[in-house]
Amino acid sequence: MHAFDKLHEECGVFGIYLRDGKTGVVPAAYHALYALQHRGQESCGIAVNNDGVIDCYKDVGLVNEVFTRDVLEKLHEGSMAVGHCRYGTTGTQSRGNAQPMLVNHLKGGLALCHNGNLVNARELREELELGGAIFHTTSDTEVIAYIITQERLKCESIEQAVLRAMERIEGAYSLVIMSPQKLIAARDPHGFRPLCMGDLDGDVVFASESCALDAVGATFVRDVEPGETVVVSAEGVRSLRCGRKCDSSLCVFEFIYFARPDSVVDGSSVHVARLRAGAFLALDHPVQADVVIGVPDSGIDAAIGYARQSGIPYGIGFIKNKYIGRTFIQPTQKQRQNSVRIKLNAVRSTVEGKRVVLIDDSIVRGTTSAHIVSLLREAGATEVHMRLTAPPFRFPCYFGTDIDSTDNLIAAHHSVEEIAEIIGVDSLGFLNVEHLPKLADHSTCGFCEGCFTGKYPVDPPRDTAKLKFERSLTERRSQQTEEGSL
Repeated sequence: MHAFDKLHEECGVFGIYLRDGKTGVVPAAYHALYALQHRGQESCGIAVNNDGVIDCYKDVGLVNEVFTRDVLEKLHEGSMAVGHCRYGTTGTQSRGNAQPMLVNHLKGGLALCHNGNLVNARELREELELGGAIFHTTSDTEVIAYIITQERLKCESIEQAVLRAMERIEGAYSLVIMSPQKLIAARDPHGFRPLCMGDLDGDVVFASESCALDAVGATFVRDVEPGETVVVSAEGVRSLRCGRKCDSSLCVFEFIYFARPDSVVDGSSVHVARLRAGAFLALDHPVQADVVIGVPDSGIDAAIGYARQSGIPYGIGFIKNKYIGRTFIQPTQKQRQNSVRIKLNAVRSTVEGKRVVLIDDSIVRGTTSAHIVSLLREAGATEVHMRLTAPPFRFPCYFGTDIDSTDNLIAAHHSVEEIAEIIGVDSLGFLNVEHLPKLADHSTCGFCEGCFTGKYPVDPPRDTAKLKFERSLTERRSQQTEEGSL
């Protein structure tokens, strides 16, 4: 079990193309991945294209742990680079599952970075294996790489291969692909995961979030649209559309929790969206209180919004330990509780003797929320009224988070009143589902709200388990028996 019961998003991706003999793709990729570290903290990697030869380094760890000065100096400079930081929603935490994914073949090879989750990965993998394909990892990304390679052997260009692959793969995918001569960005027809394009002194960069563009000194140009493939080469920039119906369904948790507050996603400021969420909570769930505080980091902006709307003063209620990187695993309940204390510490002078409004983004399992509330009680808070900037999380997510069943979802098994009693708050209020479309006030995109409503833009996969390619012999036999009886 994770020490903190938060959602974990899959990945951050980055790509850069420099023209006219310019250099500097390695430090750009490094700084971009640093900016995207919040999206994935298990592993990271950078691949560099030096005159058609692709050099790659990747490993398990944070960006600053993997890319030491010695490693960066050994990466050859080139005209293109792609980078990736990973949190695995499928596949184990291993160097083999780290990205970029490299493929070498007679048409020139490629380096692939993927953010998202396929819903038909199992079926595609079985089809490929029956055709003789040999897999070396347990991630969806290798399935995508095989499909693109398979199509590349039958068509004239890498971009046509990507478009053909998009006809076969289903689910969430934002891709950055580097071939010997081209840099390609592609986003699935539903636009589940963000992907944007920037300008760096006339050159082109792609990133999961605009904060990565800022980190390398690039200017935001636009978002890659759902179903779009953008091709960058010596001939310039071209936009191609896949042949499928495109219906925008961005994951609303990008605004609630995943994205950095300084990012702009599909036209709307994440910071402003969280301010609006806090304001909606103040209108729908008012309470008599003395101070409003937020759980770092995603709860802070919403707490400011709640305070502004309600007139209750905002205060700094927690200090976050900035030197804790990955959400680490602890084997016992006592150690997990201590982990929360290490990560957060209540500011007694803010909450002692006060009625506190506590703002957080969501409740998944409820264990961390209970620990956070206990920290406030121990610091002297007389009342704790919790408000969440997400509706109750009642259903699994199949498109790029690590919640693949309802087993550990507290809201799937308990009422709001019961949850309040379990976590020890005086009152509890969730954001109304009807307010979700209003958070991103400048966006024209739609949202996927399946984890709240159970209604998904794409049919859920047959096999929903996170480690769907890593069954024990007993599990495989049991599954085969069940499927044979259908």
